[in-house]
Amino acid sequence: MIMPPPATSFLDEAAGILGQRGLTSDPELMGAWLTDWRGRYTGRALAMASPASTAQLADLVKLCAAHRVPIVPQGGNSGMAGGATPDNSGSALLLSLRRMDRIRALDRDAGQVVCEAGVILQHLHDAAEDAGMRFALTLGGKGSATIGGLVSTNAGGTQVLRHGTMRAQVLGIEAVLANGEVFDALTPLKKDNRGFDLKQLLIGSEGTLGIVTAATLRLLPAATGRVTAWTGLATITEARTLLRRVERDLGEALEGFEVVPAHCLDSVLAHLPAARAPLAGRHHWNALIECVSAGTDSASLRDRLEASLAAAMEDALLEDAVIAANERQAEDFWHLRDSISAAERALGPAMQHDISVPVEKMPEFILAASPLIESEFPGTQAVAFGHLGDGNVHFHVLAPPGSAAAEG
Repeated sequence: MIMPPPATSFLDEAAGILGQRGLTSDPELMGAWLTDWRGRYTGRALAMASPASTAQLADLVKLCAAHRVPIVPQGGNSGMAGGATPDNSGSALLLSLRRMDRIRALDRDAGQVVCEAGVILQHLHDAAEDAGMRFALTLGGKGSATIGGLVSTNAGGTQVLRHGTMRAQVLGIEAVLANGEVFDALTPLKKDNRGFDLKQLLIGSEGTLGIVTAATLRLLPAATGRVTAWTGLATITEARTLLRRVERDLGEALEGFEVVPAHCLDSVLAHLPAARAPLAGRHHWNALIECVSAGTDSASLRDRLEASLAAAMEDALLEDAVIAANERQAEDFWHLRDSISAAERALGPAMQHDISVPVEKMPEFILAASPLIESEFPGTQAVAFGHLGDGNVHFHVLAPPGSAAAEG
């Protein structure tokens, strides 16, 4: 059993390690970080620690071990499952890594970048772009999600179809273990068959085995061609068939295939008054398709995607489609997709689930699970959206409008 420490003694020692900027127990300063992004979970903390270096964090972890103070690591606080929110005991130390936000090195020739845990994903994208490269993982929360959080949760995003999860991007890791020792495996080797690959245990462990402080990540050459399309379909089954067709016709250029049901698009359009639906009519299902290449120009990619969609239209697989005329329109399409969670949040509470199902079974799952949930819990609405291309969808159950749950 973890016993509450003598708070004054512990906090004085922690302040000695972290300095004035590195520790606060002020409820007002901690408040925003004690509640998760959706506002569903709120906890209490002994204090919030913000180390500025791996050395500071290592000393802090040793101190916590000596005083038996539990630690709750937190990245950008953009998660939806409450995993970065402390409990209500007030005995835990909330650990923020946002001050550790340096890009230590970027090697264009090697296609690698070394980032500290607090680097925001969007900042990494910007740095890679400035170097003529790109980082092949993105998601809707890129403006707040941090590299440490992405590594610790083995985050996916919208490009897993082609590039895999965060695990596939990590070449090396630095972490502080539970006893305060620093695990330094930042230097990547193309071939390393020396037994266990310990960094793979840390990826996805959510801070339970160690706190990620930095990572060496894979970079790719900047894209020379990009084409984005928004399509309207009648059923999720047709969306899966379209996915396989575009995979066949575009090959490795297909980087993203996201499904958006009508309810989600309606919610986003209501949430963003300035936004416009990409298609003239309302469709039960929409698919957002992204094709990217580092060796083909946009015009060639566009011709190939246009031919694939035209053939699908002739086969009555599609109801309508539009290819983005420029980068601005492509970003507008993605903004609709990325705004689903925020729009859903405005509707009230929901139970979120990330469901991974073999792609071929996804329509069967959605068609069976949605009506079952809605019949078992009258007034709720089951909504499935997201990464059909890699067999992972967000399956959310919205609380009944006007119910006690929705009001609270």
